[in-house]
Amino acid sequence: MRWYIALLYALLRAFGRLSLPTLHRMGAALGWLLVHTPNPVRRKAEVTLGLVITQFRAETRQSLLPAAMREAGKSALEICKIWSGDPVSVLGLVRQVHGLPLFEAALASKRGLIIAAPHLGCWELLNFWVCRRTPVAIAYRPPRQPALEPLLIRARGALAAEQVRAEGVAGVRTLYRRLAAGGVVGILPDQQPKQGDGEFAPFFGTPALTMVLLPRLAQRTGAAVLFAFAERLAHGAGFDLHFLPAPPGIDDPDLHTAVAALNRGVENCVQVAPAQYQWHYKRYSIRPPGDPRPRY
Repeated sequence: MRWYIALLYALLRAFGRLSLPTLHRMGAALGWLLVHTPNPVRRKAEVTLGLVITQFRAETRQSLLPAAMREAGKSALEICKIWSGDPVSVLGLVRQVHGLPLFEAALASKRGLIIAAPHLGCWELLNFWVCRRTPVAIAYRPPRQPALEPLLIRARGALAAEQVRAEGVAGVRTLYRRLAAGGVVGILPDQQPKQGDGEFAPFFGTPALTMVLLPRLAQRTGAAVLFAFAERLAHGAGFDLHFLPAPPGIDDPDLHTAVAALNRGVENCVQVAPAQYQWHYKRYSIRPPGDPRPRY
């Protein structure tokens, strides 16, 4: 392990000893700095929110930015708590599970289940919660810095999640096999694919390049699809999990219909906790032909 990865892991463990309320207070302070100083995180969030043209009025988008930066700060620090300790004890931070009957019914059907977990709230805690209840294969994209991949695999695999690279034929085949056998697969549905690997569909009113992997998995395997996220509660009180049904059409053979439904599912989740969405993710960086590229 390279020295800086070892140092990063040591910092994770050190900060992980702090209480969740303390980490969230520190994260909120970090968010205040993000709002009041020039930095790439704030700039990317400003650009993304500026492209959101429906469901949030202009004044709402402006007021959302400070809250989004505070939540981004909390997200950055709470991961120390999630990844550094005993994952079973960390699950004690879950207060309520909304939509639990949807999850239980999907498992009982034994026809496979795709859990679409957007970049909203604390998705790493959701991973642990699902792993505690059923074997799950998690599709992931390798980080840009390859040296970080072992750390991510170690942290996310604490409850024996099968981690599958969502690229290449081998990884996709693994996901198909797990679903065909009635298993559970977790996917980040709002991760922008590479150009040529997706379809454009409205996301909060602006076309966004959207993955086709999830709709194709659902269409070809007949697996159920649920959207899910872990909502961060105020004052470090813990988290509520939410399971939401997928919009109709997510398994439609017509990919334009299916990816539009996929984005509506993400929007439905974001509407529950708008400030906790990762607005600083460059969701609109790839544009349809003729559209100007945002200046992130």
